[in-house]
Amino acid sequence: MPSVKYAKKRLWRWRSNPLRRRDDVVEAWTVLATWTAFTVGGTVAALVTAHVAYEVFAEQRAERQSVRATLLNGVPLSTPTIGGASDRKTAAVRWTASDGSTRTGRTQVNTGLKAGSRVTVWQDRRGRLTAAPLNSTDAAIESGFLGAAAAAGLAGLVFGAGAVTRWQLDRRRLDAWEREWGRVGPRWSHETS
Repeated sequence: MPSVKYAKKRLWRWRSNPLRRRDDVVEAWTVLATWTAFTVGGTVAALVTAHVAYEVFAEQRAERQSVRATLLNGVPLSTPTIGGASDRKTAAVRWTASDGSTRTGRTQVNTGLKAGSRVTVWQDRRGRLTAAPLNSTDAAIESGFLGAAAAAGLAGLVFGAGAVTRWQLDRRRLDAWEREWGRVGPRWSHETS
């Protein structure tokens, strides 16, 4: 049964053992704490971040509204470039805000439109131009990515802290071994007759 043998080998720090040192027990608890913090903390960080991000996107969808605007200047077609041409350019537009006032501003529009063309723009509650909100599907995907990034960031911090702790324990063990060898080594170097 290789799996039982492997498990016994991996869990030796938890069993009573005459070779087990205090640093071995601290390392075992450090590894357990690291994996627990990663599992529980990463899950919580991912879920909370994804939920908050989705709520922010939902608030943006509720707050922003589309309005029809008139393009003030023509937007020529993009010329192909090595890096690829964008099909959207910044241009000046005029629209009527929700309070009835006429406003002008700059926003991204499709290329190839002539002055006077009607375009759809997005405004916030104050009547300022803003980007289009994400639809619910894109918001869910973006929230998932943000949650995964939060979990990955926490994992980096947790595993980094665990690695630093284990490195310090290794340094302490090496120093202890060196001191012990300083006491025992000279007795072994005598020649016997």
